[in-house]
Amino acid sequence: MKVLVVDDNVLTRSMIKDLLTEMGHLVVGEAGDGNEAIKIFKEQRPELVLLDLIMPGKTGLETLPELKALDPAAKVVMVTAVQQEVITTELMEKGATGILHKPFMYDELEALLKKLA
Repeated sequence: MKVLVVDDNVLTRSMIKDLLTEMGHLVVGEAGDGNEAIKIFKEQRPELVLLDLIMPGKTGLETLPELKALDPAAKVVMVTAVQQEVITTELMEKGATGILHKPFMYDELEALLKKLA
């Protein structure tokens, strides 16, 4: 699967990229904020976006509807340390395909990707 990884933390992006590569997926882009994510999404048309919720500049919450407007079928999984039902509900209403809570294990990411394949 072609994946775009969006997180303002370089180490987190690197870790996710390594996990995805190990699982046989292709990381077609990395972004540190929402604006960069939208630019790369338009260029690369990834099959999946792993999108951090809280970032400086344009947040994941603001970026999600823009990605869905560009491609209503886009698979966008929100990656967040925030575990609040209100946020989860809002993200799902805005079109998130799923939510991955930080810190997550290899098995959790793998199981989520298998569900989306």
